[in-house]
This record gives sequence, C-alpha cells and structure tokens, in this order.
Amino acid sequence: MSAYQSAGGALKLKGIGDLGNKKKKKKKKEAKKVLENISMIRQSGEDGEPAAKRESNNTTDKRTPAEKAFAKVQQKRQTERVLEKASKKHKDRVEEFNGKLDSLTEHFDIPKVSWTK
Repeated sequence: MSAYQSAGGALKLKGIGDLGNKKKKKKKKEAKKVLENISMIRQSGEDGEPAAKRESNNTTDKRTPAEKAFAKVQQKRQTERVLEKASKKHKDRVEEFNGKLDSLTEHFDIPKVSWTK
C-alpha cells in the first residue's frame, strides 16, 4: 500500500462537466437590428415615421410626448453613429488612432529598470 492509494480518481473541478456540455455563445443581434432600423428609416416617408409604424398607427401609444421625443432623438443619434462608423475604413481608423497615440506624452512609459546599462 502506497501513500497515494487513498486518492481515488481524477481531479474534479467546479463548473466543468462533460466535455460535450459546453455552453454556446449567443450571437449579437444588435447589429442586425440597427441595419433593419436604417433600412426602415430610408423607407420612411416625409413624416419621419418608419413605414412599419405608419401601418400600425391604429394601436395606442401609451408613451408621453417627452418619451416619444427622447426615443426619436436616440434613434437619430444611433443611426448617425452607425453611418459614421460605416463611412470610415479600418485603415483610416488605424491611422487616426496612431496619430492620437503620437500626440500623447511619454510620461507613462515604463522606465529602464537597470541603471547600469
């Protein structure tokens, strides 16, 4: 009998069951919703309401006028952000980021550790 005989089996770790029971990551649906909103805005008429909303006007909207205005402004800002991000290419964003880094001071750089060299 050795000292290791009392330990039985492999280690059991918390949160790890069978290898086949891995959780799948959920896909982000926000980008798809934003694209749908942009397409609805482009299809909207002169009144500024999306086509889908104009068709369902017979339902009562229980929001206050301030809430409606807030939602309208939020939607407008979101579409502007999406269009701004879509207008820039990756290369342009990288160049802008590098320019921003070049303008920063080097105060937070890690100093040399060895003072003999």
